[in-house]
Amino acid sequence: MTAPETGRGIAGFPGSAGAFRILHVSTGNVCRSPITERLTRHALADRLGDPFTGGLIVESAGTWGHEGAPMETNAETVLADFGADATGFMGRELLDDHVIRADLVLTATRDHRAQVISMGHSAGLRTFTLKEFTRLVRAIDPTTLPDPDEGVVERARALVRAAAALRGWLLAPSVEADEVYDPYGAPLPFFRSVGDEINQALDPVVTALTGVTAHT
Repeated sequence: MTAPETGRGIAGFPGSAGAFRILHVSTGNVCRSPITERLTRHALADRLGDPFTGGLIVESAGTWGHEGAPMETNAETVLADFGADATGFMGRELLDDHVIRADLVLTATRDHRAQVISMGHSAGLRTFTLKEFTRLVRAIDPTTLPDPDEGVVERARALVRAAAALRGWLLAPSVEADEVYDPYGAPLPFFRSVGDEINQALDPVVTALTGVTAHT
């Protein structure tokens, strides 16, 4: 097993005290998962004042990750549209250690989800497509979760457990409903539509994680 690059905020293991790690997964780790990673960080900063406040750590990787590659230029433009920071990003190939150490894995598609789960590491109960997780989160009564004042990490862990319990009861309305399609090689308008799609899916997730709604 190859150790992940240091300095990426993934030391420790699921359930380790003081941190909750969110891993976004797509194919090349140059379009969808970088957009999702940086929009998540941006949303956390909006709600908590600092993207790392409370121990939430956000990263990404690709099942066929372009190791060391920058994100696509159109992806950077989409992030700029939202005021999110694209600087310093480098693509990564998904490794066993990334899955082992993630408390929540959110994938772009069902195929990505299946690939993560096939890696083992008891990943099934903490791996969802982004849109699947959004659908499940919307059905969870936030009053049943720990108060964020008592710790965002514990609230996040409880949210993942509640979502996993609902998965077999709250099915997608269609096969396509849980997919975020790949904009790689597409023109900027398609990238922007994917960015809007990701941002809309993330909003209720970050609200549920933090207990704080987006600032307007």
